[in-house]
Amino acid sequence: MTDAISSILSQIRAHETRARDDAPASNAIGAIGGPGGVAAPGFQQTLTKAIDKVSQTQASASNLQQAFEMGDPRADLARVMVAMQQSTVAFRATVEVRNRLVEAYKDVMNMPI
Repeated sequence: MTDAISSILSQIRAHETRARDDAPASNAIGAIGGPGGVAAPGFQQTLTKAIDKVSQTQASASNLQQAFEMGDPRADLARVMVAMQQSTVAFRATVEVRNRLVEAYKDVMNMPI
């Protein structure tokens, strides 16, 4: 299970790297939202996109499963099973990220001032 989570986290990091590489090049001031530059996507935007992607994966798997149950010849069992496993892994990774964020929040809140 830990290997699967590590794999998903590395995929998320690779996706972030690709997203940063696809962003238009700007100077250092523009990268932090200064004048003349485009601000890099923040944590909230990145998290929202990741959650939306998980939701899309689950919806796609559900639609494929329903098509298989209805007898659609394009929805074979192997594709349905792979889609269901992908949505399960994506959901578990999202839950793990949430758990780690909650732990980090608790750690910060318990820090002495």
